[in-house]
Amino acid sequence: MNTQTKAGAELHAREEYPRESCGLIVIVKGRERYWRCKNIATEEDQFVLDPQDYAAADDAGEIVAVVHSHPNISAKASMADLVAMEASGLPWYIYALPLNVWESRAPTGYKPPFVGREWCYGVLDCYALARDWYKENMGLELSNYERHGEWWNKGMNTFVDNFQSEGFTRLEPEAELQWGDALLMQLQSPVPSHVAIYLGDDVIVHHMRNRLSSRDALSGYYMKNTTHILRHRSKL
Repeated sequence: MNTQTKAGAELHAREEYPRESCGLIVIVKGRERYWRCKNIATEEDQFVLDPQDYAAADDAGEIVAVVHSHPNISAKASMADLVAMEASGLPWYIYALPLNVWESRAPTGYKPPFVGREWCYGVLDCYALARDWYKENMGLELSNYERHGEWWNKGMNTFVDNFQSEGFTRLEPEAELQWGDALLMQLQSPVPSHVAIYLGDDVIVHHMRNRLSSRDALSGYYMKNTTHILRHRSKL
């Protein structure tokens, strides 16, 4: 990253503060350029790069890196940053302000643990854990649905509407649970908005909002709020 690019990214970060800024480094006609992008995240402490801005940058030249800011924290890449970086396949530059410190990282094949994940809605949340768990343990590739804002309060029912197309069948409430069953839960929401994976011996793995992912006993609270028991067709 050259001096002019860095200056442009720092200016953008100061203008967006205390929200995270985000942008791209693009090679346009042989010259490096900082390309400002809109942060469309609904959460204050993260960024979601506007896909229209990304498409415009891609049309203008070759995208070679992602840039974003860390207001009021260190420049160290978060667990969510590392996951998103792997998905992007690009190097990342992170600018911490007001510390005025930079960090650069490149994809290394990082995979977050199933237990102890940091929370970052849309990147590391209950559905992200489910997607990763089923891929790692059952070789399933579940679709990655957009999750911005509280969709469960906006007339949407994402989990219920899509489990059949993902290859899952709903079991009767009295069905005996098996390893790998998905449990949809309605926790303080008008529709099921949480998913947990059954591991056997009355234990689930899941990721509650604003907590670290964890293994927990399938207690009365979780069972009471379970609305759907789902099993993949490969196990029927």
